Amino acid sequence: MHDVAARAGVSHQTVSRVLNDFPGIRPETREKVLEAIRELGYRRNMAARALATGRSEVIGVIMPEVPHFGPTSTLYAIEHAAKRAGFKPLVTTASWDAESMGQALDFLLARSVDALVVMAQHPAMLDAVDETTDVPVLFALTGNSHGERSVAVDQVAGTRLALDHLYELGHRRFQHITGITGLTEAQLRRDTFTAFLDEHGLERLPILEGDWSADAGYRAGLAVEEGVTALFCANDPMAVGAIHALEERGLEVPRDISVVGFDDVPEAAYSHPGLTTVHQDFTEVGLRAVALLIGAMNGEPPSAPAPVEPWLVVRASTGPAPA
Repeated sequence: MHDVAARAGVSHQTVSRVLNDFPGIRPETREKVLEAIRELGYRRNMAARALATGRSEVIGVIMPEVPHFGPTSTLYAIEHAAKRAGFKPLVTTASWDAESMGQALDFLLARSVDALVVMAQHPAMLDAVDETTDVPVLFALTGNSHGERSVAVDQVAGTRLALDHLYELGHRRFQHITGITGLTEAQLRRDTFTAFLDEHGLERLPILEGDWSADAGYRAGLAVEEGVTALFCANDPMAVGAIHALEERGLEVPRDISVVGFDDVPEAAYSHPGLTTVHQDFTEVGLRAVALLIGAMNGEPPSAPAPVEPWLVVRASTGPAPA
C-alpha cells in the first residue's frame, strides 16, 4: 500500500480510502491511485485485513457434489447478493455423509469465513453441522426444517398447486415419479402426493422411482400404468423424459395423459409440448439467505422466515381428462 501511495503521490490513508470506496475522494485522486494499483499489480492482503478488522468479508457455501438446477440457481443469487453487501462467496462441495461434510466445514472454517450457507438437501447434512459453530449458519433448500436457520421453498404448497390443477381438470388416476430417495424435498413432494390421493379417495398406484435425470424420467414413463391420465413428476427433466417415453408408447400429451413437472427450468417453456410446472423462486432463496446472514453478523435477533411461495406455470402439457 505504501508503494502505491508513493507511485500516486498520496498518503497511504488515501489509498486505503480508495480501496474501501470511501466517499469524498476527488475523482482525479481516485484515478491516480487506481492507475498506480494497475501499474504495480497490487493485490490486497485479505488475511492481514481479516486480522485487522475481525472479518474476512467471505461467506462460505457448501454445495451438493452433483450440480442440479436448484442449488446452482441459488448459488448465483447468493453470489450476487453477497457482492452487493460487500462479501464474496467461497464455495466447496460435499456429499451428505458426515466425513464429507466435516471436510467441507473444516476447509471453510479454516479460512475464517464470516458466515456459512449450507444447501442441506439431505437431513444428514443438517446433522453434520455443529450447533456450536462460532459463525452464523443458514441452511437452504431444506424443505423448511430448522426454522429460524433455514430458507426454503414451500414444497407442500407447490405440490398441491400441481395436483389441484390436475384434479380440477377432471383427472382421477394419478401416478408420481419421485426424486432421489432420502432427499428432503423429494420426500415432501412424495408424501404430499400420497396424502392428496388419500384426501380425495383416489387409488394409490405404484410410485415410480427417479433420480432427477431425464433418463430416469424416460424409464419411469415406460412403466406408467394403463389408464393413468395424470403424471406428477418431481422435477422438469424427468417430466421431459417421461413425455418422450409416453409418446413412444403411442400416448399423446395432453390428450391421453397430462404431465406436470417441478422447478420451471428455462427449457420447460420450449419442450414439446410446453411443460406445465411448479416455479421455485431460487433467486429469492439466495437473497433471503444472504440477508439473514448479514443480519446475524450485525447482531440482529433471529426470526423464522416464512417459506418462499412457489407458483404454477400452466403450459400445453396439461389438459382435461379424457372422456
